[in-house]
Amino acid sequence: MEILIVEDERDIAQLIRLYLEKEGFVCRVCRDGLAALSTYQEQQPDLVILDLMIPGLDGLEVCTRIRQRSGSKDPYILMLTAKGEEIDRIVGLSTGADDYLVKPFSPRELVARVRALLRRTLRQGGQPQIHRTPHFSLNLEQRQATYRTEDREVELDLTTLEFELFSAFISHPGRVWNREQLIDRLWGSNFFGDERVVDTHVARLRKKVEPDPSSPTFIKTVIGVGYRFEDKG
Repeated sequence: MEILIVEDERDIAQLIRLYLEKEGFVCRVCRDGLAALSTYQEQQPDLVILDLMIPGLDGLEVCTRIRQRSGSKDPYILMLTAKGEEIDRIVGLSTGADDYLVKPFSPRELVARVRALLRRTLRQGGQPQIHRTPHFSLNLEQRQATYRTEDREVELDLTTLEFELFSAFISHPGRVWNREQLIDRLWGSNFFGDERVVDTHVARLRKKVEPDPSSPTFIKTVIGVGYRFEDKG
């Protein structure tokens, strides 16, 4: 597994690298936003550890641009912030980060967070690796999602978090999910922040899977409760 560390404080960057390489990960380090984007294109890492406050482009902008770029991998993003303010966490997650860690942190906790993120693809356990509905196909092993009509099939360009969210919906058609359940599915017990960040990600997912996002066909809002996925064909 390859990890890109984007951290401008040399001592912190080296400490992170030391602990991760002890665990068998291959790491590269960048100290500013522009270098991070360039290295990301070259390396296509499995995970990016991204400091919020870095020179050049800040962490939020780097996160946004990574999510906008196409590539062979769609990496998990673990954002680091020294501020510890709830609004920074909410903005970071809304921008496309999968998790966050507030400085100062224990290197062991960081390693645990990294391993937890990279284990997400194994969460399905013994369940089928491909989910199909009349209009969609979701390959959990290859992390590919496609939309089908009578005359065409289109691969959906989903971020890591959008894929996890769509996987939750499509693997349990008809189930009503509240925000707390989706947070537990996407972030686990490590989440601290406004649960309405879920609404942001659902809105983004709808833009990619719905013919008309303003009048959803597949991902329905259950007023006062949460969301339900339907695909009746």
